[in-house]
Amino acid sequence: MKRYFVFLLILTLTLALFACAGNESKAAQTDTTATTEAPPLPADVQAVSTGIVATTQASETQADSSVYSATGEFVSPLRSELSPKMPGRVAKMYVQEGSRVRRGQPVLELETDYVRLNLQSANAEVARAKAALDEASRDLERKKELIAKDSIPKATFDRSQGAFDQANAAHQAALAQSALLRQQLGDATLRSPVDGIVAEKRTDVGARLGEAGVAFVVVQLSPLKLRFSVPERFLGRINAGDRVTATVDPYPNEKFEGTVKTIGGVIDPKTRTMFAEAEFANRDGRLRPGLFARVEAKLD
Repeated sequence: MKRYFVFLLILTLTLALFACAGNESKAAQTDTTATTEAPPLPADVQAVSTGIVATTQASETQADSSVYSATGEFVSPLRSELSPKMPGRVAKMYVQEGSRVRRGQPVLELETDYVRLNLQSANAEVARAKAALDEASRDLERKKELIAKDSIPKATFDRSQGAFDQANAAHQAALAQSALLRQQLGDATLRSPVDGIVAEKRTDVGARLGEAGVAFVVVQLSPLKLRFSVPERFLGRINAGDRVTATVDPYPNEKFEGTVKTIGGVIDPKTRTMFAEAEFANRDGRLRPGLFARVEAKLD
């Protein structure tokens, strides 16, 4: 019985030793696998890889230093407040807010009933004065013939000359009055001074406009200016005449080209920036004042 217990003890110790040896072998294998490094690349491959990384970094640095990006806002170079030259009541309106207008296009007309009646009266006065002038002219010609023959006294000729002068002055006054009324009739129609868009409408049919009453506000669309800020470190690297490109949200896949016209001469002490203005032709009128844009300018 004693021998049996000794045999079991020896067998247990043997199995334990084999288990410990197996664990140590697995641990050593795991450590070897974890510390194994990938073989180095060949020399020619390493040179190509290093060259690609260096070229990419140089290109990114060059791009960052040669192009300046900023955000700006389109503004109209001309904003006109349209007022009639004479007071009156609005009779007709030809445009509304947001309408596109051309230079010289009628936008509003005042009531002209009394002006037309006065013009008819003035034209009748012109005709009467013209008839009196013609009669005085014929009389003066007869008196000239008679005075040349000493058939009439000098006083008679002088009276004919005076009558002719008075008739001529009356005729000129009638012509001036008629021209003034025709001018008033033309001024009753308000016209746009520029090609642009109606930004504001401040009156309506039936309203009375005074001498300082503003009927419309028209802003010019072509060309437009884009204003943006430039840091002071780029002073001398952006100049008038440089080309710039702009992108806007309404047309995300399109770039608009413009030309730098003005570089601000005063640097803002708070932001250390100066303003710049670029001009865009905008012949199709798709760009509008107040539109934000992302602008890129190439630096010298």
